[in-house]
Order: sequence, then C-alpha cells, then structure tokens
Amino acid sequence: MVEVKVNPGICGLCSTIRCDSDDMQEVTVDFKTDCPNLKPLEQELKEVDGYDICFAKFGDGEICELAHKYCKHAACPVPAALIKGVEVACGLALPKDADIKIEKK
Repeated sequence: MVEVKVNPGICGLCSTIRCDSDDMQEVTVDFKTDCPNLKPLEQELKEVDGYDICFAKFGDGEICELAHKYCKHAACPVPAALIKGVEVACGLALPKDADIKIEKK
C-alpha cells in the first residue's frame, strides 16, 4: 500500500490518499480530504485502472475528469498527488516525495 499526504498550501485543506494494487494495474483508492469541493471524490473515486491513469495524456483520464468536475482551483496539487499514488501502487514509479517550493523575492 502507498500513502500520500497532501498539504496543498495556503488553503490548509489537507488530503490523505491510500492506493493499493494486488495485480499492479487495478488500484483501490481510499481518499480522505478536508476540502469541501473535493469531498465527493471520497465516494466516487474507489478503484481505477492504473495503466489508463498513468499512461493518459496530460489532462485525460478518470482522475483528471473528476478533478475537472469538482476541483475549483487550477493549481490544486491533489489531482497530481492522486496520480502519483496510483503510479507507485502499480510499480510504475518508485516512492519519492515531490516538492513545490514557493519563495517571493
């Protein structure tokens, strides 16, 4: 199982994503969030085909479709974190943190 914790920045509406796969393709997703906009994903996003998600073009695939439906902020890192969790659960990437650091100068 893979666990991804997302602290999205200034909104402070954190999410936890757990992804697991027995066959390295079909992935069960357990998504919990403090974000009222993304809350429907807790019920709608339960299982995905990891290959469909990870090999889709940018902006395509089930996770992106759901993000387009519910996410109100284009810079929200949660959809990318969901895809990264699926990717690691399928063995298509090693578990490694991704960072975005913002400094106003």
